[in-house]
Amino acid sequence: MNFVLIRMKRPLHRLALTLVIFGLCLTLSTSRTASTLESVLDKGVLRVISMIGPTIYFNDGRGDNGFEYLLARQFAQQLNVQLELSVMDDLAAILNAAGGPKGHFATAGLTATKERQQFLRFSEPYTTVSEILIYRLGQRRPKNLSDVITGRLIVLPGSSHIERLKTLKRNEFPDLQWEVIADSDMLELMQMIHDGEADYAVVDSLAFAVNRGLYPRARRAFDLSQDEAIAWAFPAHGDDSLLKAANRFLTSYAASGELQRLQDQFFGHTDNFSVGGSQLFRHRIESRLSQYEALFKATAEQYQLDWQLLAAIAYQESHWNPHAKSPTGVRGLMMLTLPTAKEMGVSNRLDPEQSLRGGTEYLLRVKKRIPKDIVEPDRTWLALAAYNVGFGHLEDARVLTERQGGNPDRWQDIRDYLPLLQQKKYYKTLRHGYARGREPVQYVQNIRHFHSILRWHHIEKERIEQAQREAMPLPLELPNSSTSSLMPASLPLSL
Repeated sequence: MNFVLIRMKRPLHRLALTLVIFGLCLTLSTSRTASTLESVLDKGVLRVISMIGPTIYFNDGRGDNGFEYLLARQFAQQLNVQLELSVMDDLAAILNAAGGPKGHFATAGLTATKERQQFLRFSEPYTTVSEILIYRLGQRRPKNLSDVITGRLIVLPGSSHIERLKTLKRNEFPDLQWEVIADSDMLELMQMIHDGEADYAVVDSLAFAVNRGLYPRARRAFDLSQDEAIAWAFPAHGDDSLLKAANRFLTSYAASGELQRLQDQFFGHTDNFSVGGSQLFRHRIESRLSQYEALFKATAEQYQLDWQLLAAIAYQESHWNPHAKSPTGVRGLMMLTLPTAKEMGVSNRLDPEQSLRGGTEYLLRVKKRIPKDIVEPDRTWLALAAYNVGFGHLEDARVLTERQGGNPDRWQDIRDYLPLLQQKKYYKTLRHGYARGREPVQYVQNIRHFHSILRWHHIEKERIEQAQREAMPLPLELPNSSTSSLMPASLPLSL
C-alpha cells in the first residue's frame, strides 16, 4: 500500500515543480526591467538638466528659449513626450546629475573631453567650439601662456577649461596659475575682463562670439585648443537606448537642414561686430533707451510684437534720435520717407510716437506680403530686408536664390544672393533691376546683433535687480509708533 502511494505522489510532485518553474519564468518575462527609452515613452516625460546662458537656456519674457533648450525640445517632440527642464548653476553638479532623478541627460554646451568620457557617454556632436583666452582691450595682447603667468587668470568651476590648463601646466607651463570663480558663467567672466576686474579668462569660442557685443572690451588673444565636439552627456551606467534614440534624432535633424537653421537663428549674426559700434550701442542703452523704452513696450503690446526687436530696428534707423535726418530726406526715430509717412498717416515725422507707429505699421504691411508658408524667424528677417530694399527687390533675390539652387524661403540662403543684385549679369535678368543688395543684408544683420544684445542686457538687468532685492534687508519696524505703517516696504533700486 505504501509503495502504491509513493508511486502516485512522485508524478504530482514533478507536475507541481513544473508549474512553479513555468510560473516563475512567466513572472520574470513579464516583469523585465524597461529600458530608459521605454520608460521615457511610457511616462511621457523627458527630463533634461541644463543651465542658464545666452547660448544654452534662458527665459526672455516670451517663454523658454535658447539654442540648447530648443534642440532638446525638438528631441522631446520627436519622441512625442513632454520636456521637463531642471536648471543647475554648477557644471560639475550638472555632469554628476546626468542620469539621476533630475535628468536623463545633460545639455549645457558640454565639451566631450577624454576625461569626461571616463564617466559619461556622449551623443553625436551637434556643434564644435574651441577654448580661447581673452584679455582686455587696451592691455598688451598675450601671445602665449607665458605672457599670462603674472596676471590674474580666471576660469569656471568644473569646466573643461580647467582640464586643459592642468594639462598645459603639467607639460609646458609649470608656473601657470588660475583662479576659479564660483557661481559664475562665461558671460560673467567676460564682464570681469571688460570691467578690468581680471586680466585674462578662458571661455568657449561660441560664447565669446555671441556675447562680445555686450562686453566689447573683452578681446580674443589666442586659442588654447582645436575645435572640440559639443554633445549631450548621458550616464555611463544603465542601458544606451535613449542615447541611441538621441543619436538617431541628431543625425536626422542635421541631415534635414533644421540643425543649421537653428544655429543660424542664434548665431547667424555673430560676425557682425565692431568694438566701436558695440561700445557706442552700450553707451546709448544707458543714455537714450530709457527715454523711449516705455514707448517701445506700449507700441509692441499694441501690435503684438517684441519690444526689443522694435528698439533694435529704431536704433539701426536713427540711433534712437527722434530728430535724425539723412541726406536723402528720411527723418525721425524710424527714419520715414515723406511718402511713407503720408501713407501711414504720420503728420509729424519728428514725433517719436507717430514715427514709431508709422514705421511699425509699415513693417507689418510689408510682412503681410511675405508668402504665408515662410515660417519664423525667416519671415521677420525677410520682412526687414524688404523694409530696407523694397519688396520687389526682395522677390528678385528670392527668384535668383531659387535659380542658383538655394531655398527662396530661407534668409540664410537669400542673404547670399541679395548682393548679386548689384551685378549687371544678374539684375538684368530680373524684373526690378539693380539694387544695392549688400545694404539689406547688413541691415538685417545689424538688427539681429542689436536685438541679441538688448535681449541679454535686459535679462542681466532683471537678474541683478532680483539679486539686489533678495539681498536688501527688511525695513525696521517701529513698535508703538504711529509712523511705522508709513515706512516703505522696499528701497528704490538703481544700477
